[in-house]
Amino acid sequence: MVQTNSYSAFIPEIWSQKLNNILEKECVMLQCVNRNYEGEIKNQGDKVKIITPAEVTVSTLGSENISYSELEPKSTELVIDQKKFFAFKINDVAQVQSNTDIMEAHLKNAKKAIEEVQDAYLLGQHSNVAEANTIGSDAEPVSLTKTNIYEHFVKLALALKNSNAVSASKRPWVVINPTIEAVLLQSTEFINAFNVADETLREGAIGRIAGMDVLVSTNLTAVSSKYYVLAGTNDAITFASQLAKIESLRDKDSFSDLIRGLYLYGAKTVQPDALAKMVVSAA
Repeated sequence: MVQTNSYSAFIPEIWSQKLNNILEKECVMLQCVNRNYEGEIKNQGDKVKIITPAEVTVSTLGSENISYSELEPKSTELVIDQKKFFAFKINDVAQVQSNTDIMEAHLKNAKKAIEEVQDAYLLGQHSNVAEANTIGSDAEPVSLTKTNIYEHFVKLALALKNSNAVSASKRPWVVINPTIEAVLLQSTEFINAFNVADETLREGAIGRIAGMDVLVSTNLTAVSSKYYVLAGTNDAITFASQLAKIESLRDKDSFSDLIRGLYLYGAKTVQPDALAKMVVSAA
């Protein structure tokens, strides 16, 4: 007689589909990147080839013949070099009233764990921001107050505009942490989300400042008593990922099921001029 346990609803295919769906909808930084080159990702080390078009020069027409410049698109590779997994044991003794409820609970915990490492990884792209697009420095970080925060966020937005990163179809975003959010909420210039209901904000955005959608991430943690506030447009960073596999195994040494999942991803800053950052001293 084949025995089943209360977790028999954990079908790997269902797990994979549901987890991918909730990652797509709610992750902060996934709203701030593009996935134009994602393609098929099957193994760690897979590469996505990115072709960047060359700039076109406009010249004045005179009496001379028209000369043609040879365009040389640049080629670079996005390497899927991040490999993360989760693995846990489910004991048969545990009793639940609803298989669906307990499955959803475990999925949400897996989602949270993946977001933690994924967001931190994507926010680490601040290291690719050009010096011209950096407000403050590691040696002299900006000290934000409720009276000067708007001024410094205007400088952040201006850096993106001077780099020609912003247009009508490319609205910028800025990601801050809860500490900076607490200061921002005291600024009279900050526009709360409910006051801009006539315009579409990114999911989870708390409002707008200096024309940038404001998102909050707890993964912008202090580094050497400094925070790195990241701003940009979705053209800046390209990202590719895949929940490669979820498996359910029977533990031979106990009355338990073993659940494990493999998540692959990678990112590349393809347009550094479309990023800006502010170095802020931690309170």
